Amino acid sequence: MFESILEPVGKWIIWIISSGGYLGIVLAMGIESACIPLPSEVIMPFSGYLAFTGRFNLFLVSVAGAFGCVVGSVAAYGAGIWGGRAFILRYGKYVLISHKDLSTAERFFEKHGDWAIFISRLLPIIRTFISLPAGIAKMNFPKFVLYTFLGSLPWCFVLAYIGKVLGENWMAIKSYFRHADIVIVIIIIFGIGYFVYRHVRG
Repeated sequence: MFESILEPVGKWIIWIISSGGYLGIVLAMGIESACIPLPSEVIMPFSGYLAFTGRFNLFLVSVAGAFGCVVGSVAAYGAGIWGGRAFILRYGKYVLISHKDLSTAERFFEKHGDWAIFISRLLPIIRTFISLPAGIAKMNFPKFVLYTFLGSLPWCFVLAYIGKVLGENWMAIKSYFRHADIVIVIIIIFGIGYFVYRHVRG
């Protein structure tokens, strides 16, 4: 079932990049970074494959991908500030998030936000959603943009490079990332479970 859902998504990604060129990469990666789980493990390897065919330049592909990440992340950051923050302040207690939790998140992003954003851009799944809590916690915006780009660039380059090396077999990369996705999902579930347990017990 999961594969049947991903198949039309993958076809759309291939179409938008084939039709839109570098702008298509920016659009696809922008969507992926705006809390919409469009798989960058398809976007960038396919772009790398087009570099293999000679249509794209590998460096420009990587920069377009990283720029798209910034665009989408800024949108999610804005949603966090203007929508998510107001929601947490008003209704957070109903989902076990207190004002104290919000203050803790603010202090974390103030102190460690640069590295948190940078490292999260190198992790599947987490990279898609990290901008929203950064916005809710009102992380320093220039730092947010800078470390989003710096963290996204190596991610985009590596995926595109692998796609270029694999050539016509670029889709083989998806199977490797599927295992990483499962591990990260399990970690997230345990983290949410611990959060709920701690708050209910408190």
